[in-house]
Amino acid sequence: MPVGVLVGPVIPGLTNAEIPAILAAAREAGAGSAGYTLLRLPLTGAPVFVEWLEREQPGRAGRVLAQIRRAREGRLNDSDFATRMAGTGAMAGQIAGLFRLCARRLGLDGRLPALDSSRFTPPTPRSGQMRLF
Repeated sequence: MPVGVLVGPVIPGLTNAEIPAILAAAREAGAGSAGYTLLRLPLTGAPVFVEWLEREQPGRAGRVLAQIRRAREGRLNDSDFATRMAGTGAMAGQIAGLFRLCARRLGLDGRLPALDSSRFTPPTPRSGQMRLF
Protein backbone atom coordinates (compact mmCIF):
# COMPACT_ATOMS: atom_id res chain seq x y z
CA MET A 1 0.00 0.00 0.00
CA PRO A 2 1.44 3.42 -0.92
CA VAL A 3 2.47 5.59 2.01
CA GLY A 4 3.05 9.32 2.23
CA VAL A 5 4.29 11.44 5.10
CA LEU A 6 3.26 14.92 6.22
CA VAL A 7 5.97 16.94 7.96
CA GLY A 8 4.35 19.42 10.26
CA PRO A 9 4.03 21.75 11.68
CA VAL A 10 7.28 23.20 10.43
CA ILE A 11 8.25 25.98 12.83
CA PRO A 12 10.44 28.63 11.15
CA GLY A 13 13.68 29.05 13.07
CA LEU A 14 13.05 26.02 15.25
CA THR A 15 12.28 22.86 13.25
CA ASN A 16 12.84 23.78 9.59
CA ALA A 17 16.47 22.63 9.83
CA GLU A 18 15.19 19.14 10.67
CA ILE A 19 13.39 18.71 7.34
CA PRO A 20 16.24 16.80 5.61
CA ALA A 21 16.58 14.29 8.46
CA ILE A 22 12.81 13.80 8.77
CA LEU A 23 12.45 13.15 5.06
CA ALA A 24 15.41 10.77 5.02
CA ALA A 25 13.90 8.80 7.92
CA ALA A 26 10.51 8.75 6.18
CA ARG A 27 12.09 7.44 2.98
CA GLU A 28 14.00 4.79 4.89
CA ALA A 29 10.73 3.73 6.55
CA GLY A 30 9.11 3.27 3.14
CA ALA A 31 7.36 6.55 2.35
CA GLY A 32 6.81 7.23 -1.33
CA SER A 33 5.75 10.87 -1.13
CA ALA A 34 5.87 13.77 1.30
CA GLY A 35 4.25 17.09 2.05
CA TYR A 36 4.57 19.71 4.76
CA THR A 37 2.58 22.33 6.57
CA LEU A 38 3.83 25.52 8.17
CA LEU A 39 2.94 26.30 11.77
CA ARG A 40 -0.38 28.12 12.18
CA LEU A 41 -1.26 29.91 15.39
CA PRO A 42 -4.95 30.76 15.23
CA LEU A 43 -6.84 32.48 18.06
CA THR A 44 -6.09 30.89 21.43
CA GLY A 45 -3.23 28.78 20.06
CA ALA A 46 -0.87 31.75 19.74
CA PRO A 47 -0.61 32.66 23.45
CA VAL A 48 -0.15 29.02 24.43
CA PHE A 49 2.64 28.54 21.86
CA VAL A 50 4.35 31.83 22.76
CA GLU A 51 4.29 30.97 26.48
CA TRP A 52 5.73 27.49 25.74
CA LEU A 53 8.39 28.90 23.43
CA GLU A 54 9.49 31.57 25.91
CA ARG A 55 9.66 28.96 28.70
CA GLU A 56 11.41 26.19 26.72
CA GLN A 57 13.57 28.22 24.32
CA PRO A 58 14.06 31.61 26.01
CA GLY A 59 17.18 32.47 24.04
CA ARG A 60 15.56 31.71 20.69
CA ALA A 61 11.94 32.78 21.28
CA GLY A 62 12.25 36.28 19.83
CA ARG A 63 14.02 35.07 16.70
CA VAL A 64 11.58 32.20 16.16
CA LEU A 65 8.55 34.49 16.54
CA ALA A 66 10.13 36.98 14.12
CA GLN A 67 10.67 34.24 11.54
CA ILE A 68 7.10 32.99 11.93
CA ARG A 69 5.91 36.56 11.31
CA ARG A 70 8.16 36.80 8.23
CA ALA A 71 6.46 33.71 6.84
CA ARG A 72 3.00 35.10 7.71
CA GLU A 73 3.14 38.71 6.44
CA GLY A 74 3.89 40.10 9.90
CA ARG A 75 1.36 37.99 11.77
CA LEU A 76 1.49 34.72 13.71
CA ASN A 77 -1.42 33.32 11.71
CA ASP A 78 -2.79 33.56 8.21
CA SER A 79 -6.33 32.33 7.71
CA ASP A 80 -6.33 32.83 3.94
CA PHE A 81 -7.17 29.46 2.38
CA ALA A 82 -4.61 29.81 -0.43
CA THR A 83 -1.62 30.55 1.82
CA ARG A 84 -2.36 29.37 5.34
CA MET A 85 -0.60 26.01 5.08
CA ALA A 86 2.60 27.19 3.36
CA GLY A 87 2.92 30.89 4.23
CA THR A 88 4.26 33.69 2.05
CA GLY A 89 7.41 35.74 1.73
CA ALA A 90 11.10 34.93 1.75
CA MET A 91 11.10 32.74 4.88
CA ALA A 92 8.22 30.61 3.59
CA GLY A 93 9.98 30.42 0.22
CA GLN A 94 13.20 29.19 1.84
CA ILE A 95 11.33 26.47 3.70
CA ALA A 96 9.46 25.45 0.55
CA GLY A 97 12.72 25.36 -1.41
CA LEU A 98 14.48 23.24 1.20
CA PHE A 99 11.54 20.86 1.34
CA ARG A 100 11.30 20.51 -2.46
CA LEU A 101 15.05 19.96 -2.82
CA CYS A 102 15.17 17.26 -0.13
CA ALA A 103 11.97 15.57 -1.32
CA ARG A 104 13.22 15.48 -4.92
CA ARG A 105 16.64 14.16 -3.89
CA LEU A 106 15.01 11.34 -1.90
CA GLY A 107 12.38 10.53 -4.53
CA LEU A 108 9.53 11.75 -2.32
CA ASP A 109 8.29 14.44 -4.70
CA GLY A 110 5.97 12.25 -6.75
CA ARG A 111 2.29 11.64 -6.34
CA LEU A 112 1.08 8.44 -4.74
CA PRO A 113 -0.35 5.98 -7.26
CA ALA A 114 -4.11 5.86 -7.59
CA LEU A 115 -5.71 3.55 -5.07
CA ASP A 116 -7.49 0.47 -6.36
CA SER A 117 -11.13 0.68 -5.31
CA SER A 118 -12.31 -2.22 -7.48
CA ARG A 119 -12.99 -4.39 -4.42
CA PHE A 120 -15.12 -1.75 -2.71
CA THR A 121 -18.83 -2.41 -2.62
CA PRO A 122 -21.35 0.02 -1.21
CA PRO A 123 -23.04 -1.16 1.98
CA THR A 124 -26.41 -2.86 1.66
CA PRO A 125 -29.19 -3.18 4.22
CA ARG A 126 -28.26 -6.87 4.61
CA SER A 127 -24.67 -6.01 5.54
CA GLY A 128 -25.82 -4.31 8.74
CA GLN A 129 -24.21 -1.02 7.71
CA MET A 130 -26.63 1.87 8.11
CA ARG A 131 -26.89 4.69 5.59
CA LEU A 132 -25.14 7.92 6.44
CA PHE A 133 -27.61 10.15 4.58
